[in-house]
Amino acid sequence: MAQHFLLSSKARTLSLAQVLRLSDEEAYAAFQAIRFSENSGEAFCPKCGATDLYALPRRKMWRCKAKECGCQFSITSGTIFGSRKLAIRDILAAIAIFTNGAKGHSALQLSRDLDCQYKTAYVLSHKIREAIASLDKGAKVSGKVEVDGMYAGGYVKPANRAEDRRDRRRTGNQTGKRQSVIAARSRNGNTVTFVAQTEDKGVDGLKDRIEVGSTVYADEASHWDQLAARYDTVRINHSKAYSDGDACTNQVESFFSRIRRAEIGIHHHVAGPYLAAYAAEMDWREDNRRLSNGEQYRAIVTAAAHHPVSRQWKGYWQRRRAA
Repeated sequence: MAQHFLLSSKARTLSLAQVLRLSDEEAYAAFQAIRFSENSGEAFCPKCGATDLYALPRRKMWRCKAKECGCQFSITSGTIFGSRKLAIRDILAAIAIFTNGAKGHSALQLSRDLDCQYKTAYVLSHKIREAIASLDKGAKVSGKVEVDGMYAGGYVKPANRAEDRRDRRRTGNQTGKRQSVIAARSRNGNTVTFVAQTEDKGVDGLKDRIEVGSTVYADEASHWDQLAARYDTVRINHSKAYSDGDACTNQVESFFSRIRRAEIGIHHHVAGPYLAAYAAEMDWREDNRRLSNGEQYRAIVTAAAHHPVSRQWKGYWQRRRAA
């Protein structure tokens, strides 16, 4: 039997030790080359795009010479890491650690790895997730596409005594926090995800994420009937079989198992407002599982270096998020 890709040497082209061995200057130069890759690694004003700058080497900053601009900026100004306090090497190390977490990486563990506050690691992790999610923004799937939904959150602990227990499947006995991750996965292709209150309320969202002309594979849930008006559909009745020839949703179910492992084994609890971010992270990990960890690392650093300031996470703990 051939060796699995993840066990081969081709999958390991980056180690945390490589990043930690970088000097501050080397880490800074590496990030600068990616941050200003459109100008061959030479700095340019993030506000007006001018390349005529004053260098401020002691502060590791630049000032734009344009009279109408005069913007003073650092290597992370205008990026998702703007107003950082961590050293560039620590940020690169955090991304390497995040990348190497096959099922994700918890903020508590990252705070211990970097010897920083949990708050710092938490926001940093979510900024990385936001940058990752931007890579698939507006993406669509096509061809043979499997669709399904999984529910997460809103756990109701059963009462101690049997006579006090209620049927947790009933809406009246739930917390209202339960949400559904809707996924559409192209066979041998990419995955797109989004969050809806229930599976049936997520059907309309699939129409913007699946190309016309695709064949959709779904289970026998009645709300998927709406897709038949737009796509060729193939259904599988799971009460009779999990697959019947070409009819199955096994690949999208496999993706959901990755999310479950991350929720149960790594994060333990995923809060409702951030469920979409965790789903997008797992979506990206699933789609890029055949890339080496070095390629994944470079893709995340590039996405973060070119992502604008986060509207959600800037000033999160100070309750002054960017408007």
